[in-house]
Amino acid sequence: MNSSLNTRSMIFTLYGDYIRHYGNEIWIGSLIRLLKEFGHNEQSVRAAVSRMYKQGWLDSRKEGNKSYYYLTERGIDRMDEAAKRIFKLNPEKWDGKWRMLIYSIPEEKRNIRDELRKELIWSGFGSIANSSFISPNDLTKQVYMLMDKYDIKQYVHYFITEYNGPRKNETLVKECWDLSDINQHYKDFIDYYSRKYLEDKQKIAENQMSQADCFVERTKLVHEYRKFLFIDPGLPEELLPKKWLGSTAASLFTDYYRELTEPACQFFESVFQDGNELKLKDKEFDMFHHPLIIEES
Repeated sequence: MNSSLNTRSMIFTLYGDYIRHYGNEIWIGSLIRLLKEFGHNEQSVRAAVSRMYKQGWLDSRKEGNKSYYYLTERGIDRMDEAAKRIFKLNPEKWDGKWRMLIYSIPEEKRNIRDELRKELIWSGFGSIANSSFISPNDLTKQVYMLMDKYDIKQYVHYFITEYNGPRKNETLVKECWDLSDINQHYKDFIDYYSRKYLEDKQKIAENQMSQADCFVERTKLVHEYRKFLFIDPGLPEELLPKKWLGSTAASLFTDYYRELTEPACQFFESVFQDGNELKLKDKEFDMFHHPLIIEES
């Protein structure tokens, strides 16, 4: 299973899975050192950080001749939302209601319309008709955040409603999402990582994996698993097929992630503390509950 480990994407991963828990900022030198493990050079890291700064994901501060970068409020909010989804082992129960968003955005705001569509799909909405999106999940908070972000309240209608036919709720699901295709992606993930998990578990037990190796493998695992945020809407159990593999993949991800966590974090800390005062938000926090990055590769 091949990941496209581009520099910007990997930086998001590191902020979501590590840096966020160590005071939320890092010296650029430490970031360059960490990314070196994945084959990224200093120039590509600095270029990616500059781009993320301009896009409003990162902010910076100077201390002497050192530059430190930290996630903005926008970046933190997005990763918190992603964490709730990606670390959820089982589907939630459904309240039987559908959330429907309909918009009519003028042609001169076409770029906003395109961005809105991407955001809606990432949040878990499915397209039921032109400019009409639905979800069985309570995404009201996300909807109003998007209205404010793009200043489009005058172009949007939002409903919380029930579907009264003439067909079944399952028909709506089939029209909006290809669950068979999503299930196949989960199967591919399980086939690849179930073998890799057992191999690495044995290597760790026999001290054949270094802390750096564990850091690299956990980061790659997160990078690969987070891709499901873009294709799996996180439907309630009542609307999923009987042989749904999402929960199996989530359990595998959990076990493998936990196996790699201690040595991976030890390596991260050894690099991080070279240029930063090592500071955890809470020394007792569970390393497993990390927000994950959600920026698409």
